[in-house]
Amino acid sequence: MNILGISAFYHDSAACLVRGGAIAAAAQEERFSRKKHDDGFPAQAVAFCLDREGLSVDALDAIIFYDKPLVKFERLLQTYLACAPLGLRSFLMAMPLWLKKKLWIPDIIARETGFKGKILFAEHHESHAASAFFPSPFEEAAIITADGVGEWTTTSYAEGRGNRVRLVNRLRFPHSLGLLYSAFTYHTGFKVNSGEYKLMGLAPYGEPRFADLIKKELIDIRPDGSFKMNMKYFNYPAGLTMTNARFSALFGGPPRRPESPITQREMDMAASVQAVTEEIMLNTARFVRRETGLKNLCLAGGVALNCVANGKILREGIFDEVWIQPASGDAGGALGAALTAWHHYFDGPRTPAPRGSQNASLLGPEFSKEQIRKALDSFGAVYEEVPDSEIPGRAADLIAAELVVGWFQGRMEFGPRALGARSIIGDARSPRMQSVMNLKIKYRESFRPFAPSVLAAHAPDWFDFQGESPYMLIVAGVRRDRLKALPGQDAARVGLDKLKAVRSEIPAVTHVDNSARLQTVAREDNPLFHDLIEAFRLKTGCPVIINTSFNVRGEPIVCAPEHAYTCFMRTEMDYLFIGNFLLDKTKQPPFRDSGDWRREFELD
Repeated sequence: MNILGISAFYHDSAACLVRGGAIAAAAQEERFSRKKHDDGFPAQAVAFCLDREGLSVDALDAIIFYDKPLVKFERLLQTYLACAPLGLRSFLMAMPLWLKKKLWIPDIIARETGFKGKILFAEHHESHAASAFFPSPFEEAAIITADGVGEWTTTSYAEGRGNRVRLVNRLRFPHSLGLLYSAFTYHTGFKVNSGEYKLMGLAPYGEPRFADLIKKELIDIRPDGSFKMNMKYFNYPAGLTMTNARFSALFGGPPRRPESPITQREMDMAASVQAVTEEIMLNTARFVRRETGLKNLCLAGGVALNCVANGKILREGIFDEVWIQPASGDAGGALGAALTAWHHYFDGPRTPAPRGSQNASLLGPEFSKEQIRKALDSFGAVYEEVPDSEIPGRAADLIAAELVVGWFQGRMEFGPRALGARSIIGDARSPRMQSVMNLKIKYRESFRPFAPSVLAAHAPDWFDFQGESPYMLIVAGVRRDRLKALPGQDAARVGLDKLKAVRSEIPAVTHVDNSARLQTVAREDNPLFHDLIEAFRLKTGCPVIINTSFNVRGEPIVCAPEHAYTCFMRTEMDYLFIGNFLLDKTKQPPFRDSGDWRREFELD
């Protein structure tokens, strides 16, 4: 039985194909269209999923959409009526899109795909919950989902048992932890729905001096993790901005202009809302553990990408084990919807796999040696062909020499993180590597931290962490014996000046609070990437490398060989390892772009 799940028309459109209950393929539309967070119909992602398995659309038993547009439209209308006459401009802007597109999902699916069979709909948070539980390794688990808003739900908890997920309780719009975080994202000058991870990365530079003010004025937090927001400070229910003049007065000024200097106020606002978010998530986790009695937890929804909060839930020991959907945002809704159809609609069986059934989230396209060679030849690229057995050692030699390497291997990752298939890699021991990669490779803000990829067997020797974090969704501390004592001048640094201090034996991946967003790498998940890090360990004694996504700021992660070569030539990367082919930047022919390529990508 073949089921196609689709998410579209809000944020990060995607498609996922489930065959006989197994996840066969999944990808975000942005990787093909090259439009960051593409929210259009995922026609290219659908085509990939079908082509990957050699299927025609007639071979599908059902297509399922990840939410219920009519219920979402009801929420929109009720909200605008409640706010009237405020919000008229926003209402007039939203209505044409709904009336022309979002209310006609079955017609659009049929027209775009040619499918004539069953079209199903899942509830938004049901899709999130299913995406968290069904691929997990657990026979039963509690599930928490939290995001901006689905139809009406903003936060829910559920129980997963066998092949069923049951939503137990929920919070409703406009009271939303995701939208609270997005309001601070907006006010600190970052883009909503994509800049939230910047806010999380900025938080350690500040002090949570506004946390009490947030809890006094903006949000009433209850011990069970529920909360109620004071809507007089927010514009998002029917306005065109997230916050209003009252919010600005409360925090000492208007929103920061995008791209303007970041001040201590923004750092402290980031630290404060992060602290409040962690408190709410911990309260919720404790309550759900008490209510369900279940020992394992699954997480999904955009808030589940807050890996600092995830790490705190894990360290508190509230649950025995925690599994987080790597594509926790709306893209993962396509996967959850497809699995919901398989298990709920068709009553398909489920047998949990010991490491879960997400297949390391390597679910996207891959390219043959001849496809890669043809793409490189089209650019006139100069390359060396390297035997399979020599790839890990050659790559390890390059990064040990403090060179930056583009790494394009195997199937593309599904979700926002590069996990060793479409990555840029470097030496975590290098004190200069964070600034080099941020400013000369990624073309992004200097404060942004880089993640370490560490051999799973050696992770406890370098980080305060037991277990596995294969999807880069948990923050852990660098072990005390790996830290360096800071001289007085470095210890006294404040704000973004903290970046200049060398804090550990792996400074390029150690954040200013001595933490790191960790990816543990097991050989059974990604053999080639594991062997690269093992070769680096044998050469240097260090089982940790930098792993960041293969793209520049504002660009989707690269998908195809031509994307990889173009990104390589536009940046100051030193080498590119793409399949069996190794490219030295200094040997490449001149690369010409038509116009200013940076304007192609909307800064996020």
